[in-house]
Amino acid sequence: MTETILEMNQITKTFPGVKALDDVNLKVKKGEIHGLIGENGAGKSTLMKVLSGVHPFGTYSGDIVFNGDVCEFKTINQSEALGIVIIHQELALVPELSIAENIFLGNENANKGIVNWSETVTITKELLNKVGLDISPQEKIKNIGVGQQQLVEIAKALSKDVRLLILDEPTAALNEEDSENLLNLLIEFKEQGITSILISHKLKELTKVSDSITILRDGKTIESLSLADNKISEDRIIKGMVGRDLSNLYPERNPEIGDVVFEVKNWSAYHPVTSERKILHNININVRKGEIVGIAGLMGAGRTELAMSIFGKSYGKKISGQAIKEGKEINVNDVSKAIKHGIGYVSENRKEYGLILIDNVKNNITVADLGKVSKNNFLNYNQEINEAESIRKRINIKTPSIFQKALNLSGGNQQKVVLGKWIFTDPEILIFDEPTRGIDVGAKYEIYKIMNDLAENGKSIIMISSELPELLGMCDRIYTLAEGRITGEVDNDENINQETLMKYMTKSGRS
Repeated sequence: MTETILEMNQITKTFPGVKALDDVNLKVKKGEIHGLIGENGAGKSTLMKVLSGVHPFGTYSGDIVFNGDVCEFKTINQSEALGIVIIHQELALVPELSIAENIFLGNENANKGIVNWSETVTITKELLNKVGLDISPQEKIKNIGVGQQQLVEIAKALSKDVRLLILDEPTAALNEEDSENLLNLLIEFKEQGITSILISHKLKELTKVSDSITILRDGKTIESLSLADNKISEDRIIKGMVGRDLSNLYPERNPEIGDVVFEVKNWSAYHPVTSERKILHNININVRKGEIVGIAGLMGAGRTELAMSIFGKSYGKKISGQAIKEGKEINVNDVSKAIKHGIGYVSENRKEYGLILIDNVKNNITVADLGKVSKNNFLNYNQEINEAESIRKRINIKTPSIFQKALNLSGGNQQKVVLGKWIFTDPEILIFDEPTRGIDVGAKYEIYKIMNDLAENGKSIIMISSELPELLGMCDRIYTLAEGRITGEVDNDENINQETLMKYMTKSGRS
């Protein structure tokens, strides 16, 4: 009989205005990979924060039993001391410190207060090798991408004596190859006797590596399923998550595509810190009225850098080239000018660029265009409430009220608030950078429908995604990017598949 390493019994957790967990039960066997899945707001991250001590004993009801002992974790240090390590969905690294400093922050290799930097760097290199990250331990966090930062978080977890590893959406920021490497790592950890709890919205990942899964819905345990016999289908899991069948992952599109609305010509940019390093090389792309254009590329190809440099030149130095709207060159030298010209940008990093986490939903939605709810420089408070409430209903943000702080929302609902902010500005060109990252399959469908509605109303959309099926399911045309260069442009038809896109994505753009 397999030994149980963890039991969470009748866990209930309440926040102001909402019951996040309602009598939740979870049982995890020693040495297994246990998947935890549910829609946004189902309570997955909250449950793991209860387990790890982020939400301390006394703020919830119910019991945590780890290795047969009832535990009352009041701090995260207490749970880590027993070998429970959590990697949160939101990155928690210090941008100004190096990779090595971040990995050992609070757990330094020191003797009498003196850090052994040689040993620290050596161990860091070994940890980075384990997660497949070929980068200097001395590199600062602020100089590496979101996906690479996620790998640093995993390396940091491995630096501790892990017995139960909790990963909250660990592959959300990773491309397919890096995601595959991470999943293989989890299998290796399993062989080494490490138990893992994997939270993910990517069903293929969960069904591939998990021994069993628990489904949460609306803060309650729906069921636990064994995947050992491979008889549980993705449709079966989806039905448990959303309480209904989803016949199609992508809504039907009936595009009426018009003339070119926006284009960039000969667009180039250099790294903001290493000024001699060219990141973008003579990019030429365009998007038509009512069209959804995809941008595909591996991590480091320059997708986000391109989007941010276009949106008010908020990334890069020595940016050159033309931004052209409806045949006329426009000035996008700062964010306010980009917004004025009808450009919106839904960032891949909502925590840093998309939200004011300590502010409420209402203010986050209206902040990008306060002039829309003002007259003679005076804010019309009632109009602002009505506009924010309309956006909340339109995109189904799960929150008890628009006065709830953004930091109290689930990751997916935070992303919806970012989307709502830009819909509120009524832009003509919308750049969606990983718009469904960290969002469950049901909410993804809602986002896709919103994007389709925007396109059908004549908006022009540029969509960046690491998920090739998503680009193929949503886009009319797709550009591929490699090494900061456009390497392909294809119309999305029956002849285009993931293999075709990958061929272009791995093609060198160098002449």
